[in-house]
Amino acid sequence: MWITVVLISLALVAILYKYVAGTAGPNPFGIDTREPLKPMVFDRKLKNKVLKQGFLASKVPQDLDAIVVGSGIGGLAIAVLLAKVGKKVLVLEQHDRAGGCCHTFTEQGFEFDVGIHYIGELLDHKPLRCVIDQLTNGQLQWVPLDNPYDKVILGPPENRRIYPIYSGRKRYMDELKKCFPGEEKAIDEYVRLSKKVGNGVWFMVLLKLLPIPLAKFLVHTGLAKCLSTFFRYASRSLTDVVNELTQNKDLRAVLCYIFGTYGKMPKEASFSMHSLLVCHYMNGAWFPKGGASEIAYHMIPIIEKAGGAVLVRAPVNRILLNDAKEAIGVSVLKGQEEVHVHAPIVISDAGIFNTYQHLLPKDVQTMPAIQKQLSMVQHGDGGLSIFIGVDGTKEELGLKAENFFIFPENNLDELMEGYMKGSREESSKSVPLIFVASPSAKDPTWPERKPGKSTVTVVSFANYEWFEEWKDDKVKNRSTDYKELKQAFINNILEAVTEVFPKIKDRIEYVDAGTPITNQHYIGAPKGEIYGVDHGIPRFNIELNAIIRPQTPIKNLFLTGQDMMLCGFAGALAGALTCGSVILNRNLHLDSVGLARKVKNCNNKKKE
Repeated sequence: MWITVVLISLALVAILYKYVAGTAGPNPFGIDTREPLKPMVFDRKLKNKVLKQGFLASKVPQDLDAIVVGSGIGGLAIAVLLAKVGKKVLVLEQHDRAGGCCHTFTEQGFEFDVGIHYIGELLDHKPLRCVIDQLTNGQLQWVPLDNPYDKVILGPPENRRIYPIYSGRKRYMDELKKCFPGEEKAIDEYVRLSKKVGNGVWFMVLLKLLPIPLAKFLVHTGLAKCLSTFFRYASRSLTDVVNELTQNKDLRAVLCYIFGTYGKMPKEASFSMHSLLVCHYMNGAWFPKGGASEIAYHMIPIIEKAGGAVLVRAPVNRILLNDAKEAIGVSVLKGQEEVHVHAPIVISDAGIFNTYQHLLPKDVQTMPAIQKQLSMVQHGDGGLSIFIGVDGTKEELGLKAENFFIFPENNLDELMEGYMKGSREESSKSVPLIFVASPSAKDPTWPERKPGKSTVTVVSFANYEWFEEWKDDKVKNRSTDYKELKQAFINNILEAVTEVFPKIKDRIEYVDAGTPITNQHYIGAPKGEIYGVDHGIPRFNIELNAIIRPQTPIKNLFLTGQDMMLCGFAGALAGALTCGSVILNRNLHLDSVGLARKVKNCNNKKKE
């Protein structure tokens, strides 16, 4: 009997090894492709020649290897990965500029970053840094935020408590202990647990790379949970875990504060998801030098060099299928006409809901396998953004390279639940989570590009249903009622922001808000969500993570980006690496780790 068990175990290990370390296909991380830094380009017209190439049938390259729908980081990254192994890829973007949530826009002379606020894990030797360096040939530069990089504000002005969050594991813990004497044991255990759980996320990637039968075997036998601390804690809420560690309500709030970066209140958030963010920023935070548009600007030329293209104003209205229900291309709406573009592979970065519910024919949407996946996910909460343009330099206005998370009190669950369940009129007067930062203060090139000006950006959440009745109004010319509701949110948020940054109060020259229906229009978010599918506890169901994978039930149609993996910039990149691993038949996650090690060793030798 035991011999049989041993043989089965050895066979299982051999199969797992094959799919974890498989190297059958070409490797986009085979060599270090970083080049010497070129001068940065600040001329908007020159940058727009790269970022705003409008769709024309005549611009579509011949003999395409793949089409990517959507130019967010998940779409651009998979296109670059394929381009690096000689594939000719066409990326199609419905907006008038490439980048998805990495794009910027300009109003009244102020440039605003839409979705990139700060990124972690970008020390030179880290795999994420290596991946980004390779995807931009080393041209994308990053600048660290101040330390502390985050500040958590709890309470009203008359009883305000400010807790700084420092980078570096030891300093992070030491500074928290200074703020909360007597809570040393709770803080130590929180960090230990976050690291232990976060490190188990590799198993999520494995489930998506293994053949479905084997992945399901691991899930249904319970082996998956045994092998992964990430999935063992996935069903536990952040509130439950933190409440077990401490009775101090302010400390509970501080340990939970970063939930806004994935969009679920603590009692609905998976501790596993939260642990990833804690680990992600433990060694600091960075911002792209030159602003978020630099990301797409340095990726697109690599796609073009391989014969591909990135074309905007190219709304894909459906995925083309042959009689065997296999993806063979896409249809792009050009005015009232359809332009058909063909390729042997179609990759969607448009999100699972857009892909399955809007881009596939009705009869295909009803396939049991597709309905199974859709039944396991739900839309995330809508995003609310405020963009503020201010007259003055960062020094004059007291703006620094840091972020603030502002909460009216420490009862985060109660505040968020009341807000999200409230009427739009009531909730517009009491926004309980305000993330505020100054992108201009984080970017050392800003004074040269926009002298004497500064920007402040706010991010929060709002129900799509509060704004849904105006979704069909003309953008920038919606009804008076919509504008009044939007202004109510702006007024409430500005009051909180100007209490933190009093020097900006009388120097604001521009302010506007982006609501869930704004997100619906500009980034194609079906319900205005900024993090794709909901990232609550059900999102981390182990079976869901085995079933939702790069391969879809439609042959030759693949998924990339946030919905396939995890939310945010790093999560969408991980989605692209996983998608590329399946298409190229090799583990690109391990390849990137291997190259990162080579680069680190090379750098160490140079120092010696």
